[in-house]
Amino acid sequence: MMQNRKRRLAGLFLAPSLCGVLVFQVLPFADVLRRSFLDAMGRAFVGTANYRTVWENGAFRMAAGNTLHFLAAAIPALMAGSLMLALLVYRPGAGQHIFKSSLVLPMVIPAAAMVLVWRILFCPDGFLNQLMAQITGEVWEVDWVHKTTAFPVLVVTYLWKNTGYDMLLWLAGLNAIPKSLYDAAQVDGAGELAQLYYITLPCLRGTMGVVLVLSVVNSFRVYREAYLLAGSYPDLSIYMIPHLFSHWFLTLDIQKMSTAAVFLVMAASVAGAVGMYMGRIGKWKQM
Repeated sequence: MMQNRKRRLAGLFLAPSLCGVLVFQVLPFADVLRRSFLDAMGRAFVGTANYRTVWENGAFRMAAGNTLHFLAAAIPALMAGSLMLALLVYRPGAGQHIFKSSLVLPMVIPAAAMVLVWRILFCPDGFLNQLMAQITGEVWEVDWVHKTTAFPVLVVTYLWKNTGYDMLLWLAGLNAIPKSLYDAAQVDGAGELAQLYYITLPCLRGTMGVVLVLSVVNSFRVYREAYLLAGSYPDLSIYMIPHLFSHWFLTLDIQKMSTAAVFLVMAASVAGAVGMYMGRIGKWKQM
């Protein structure tokens, strides 16, 4: 009885949020899914013709490839770097709170202000070129944002913005590990590396799934930085799917945007399924 009462109470508290998700997200996406099977006027059923058109579109393939390339380069670096920082911050010591606050600070800086700083650093007359000129003794006028270096610059901005957020998620997982496991391992003579391999990493598998899903979701928001840094027509290496959405919106290609949105949701669902699977594996290992 008590457990059923707690479930009803939890459902009562979640009801407003669930209603908001249903009205503002689920129902609009259902309409997007419906429009992906209709013609441009939204009247005639065309089957999978829109999906074939979008898939055969060269710009969509390039944007999708760049997005996958960005995920493959940024997500592993973000997860590994944030985990290492979380392990360092988790250790008790002087200045721990100051170090933690400095890493989380990029989360609260507006994207426009952050991009202004990056432009000062990476523009042809910026700080980085002046620094390289002082080191090499030669004139540097590299446009880091509009050349082949645009992709590494975008990855760096993404890591700088999101590392602190993922670090907090790892810290939550670390705080959930029972201290008795480490005490027992120390009694048995296990060193720090052995504790990390046999206790910390297995217990963090559930947290790893959550970090993976949220990192993938946040990666689609990197369009803000790419747009503010390089505009609507950036270097081809950082031409992402949101750029394509922006161009289709200007021409009111509703059926293409709807179809591409379904593709994105399918890809995000795959990432979510992988994260949930990793979370279940982590729970099984702890049991």
